[in-house]
Amino acid sequence: MSQAIMPGTLDLLILKSVSLGKEHGYGVLLRIEQISGGALMIEQGALYPALYRLESRGWLKSEWGISDNNRRAKFYELTAVGRRQLKQEAESWRKMAEIMALALGTESAR
Repeated sequence: MSQAIMPGTLDLLILKSVSLGKEHGYGVLLRIEQISGGALMIEQGALYPALYRLESRGWLKSEWGISDNNRRAKFYELTAVGRRQLKQEAESWRKMAEIMALALGTESAR
């Protein structure tokens, strides 16, 4: 069963996906699905505006190429700035996950 992604996590997931190697848009979508064990599914309608946004921020760069099925596709790659952003966002997410786990594990004092 797939899970909807939490607000604010799409950019991080895209950066992580692209950090694993150059990939075209649909490949990024499939890679996120793969690295989440099939638990996360991204809608194409959300993915492509996010890729554009990350590229405009300088976190990704792109170039046109040919996909595995011989179609022209835009391939995305992480920039040095994007690599730093990924590291920063991943650390922030880890800290928040620890805080949430602590808060949710708190028992009632009754």
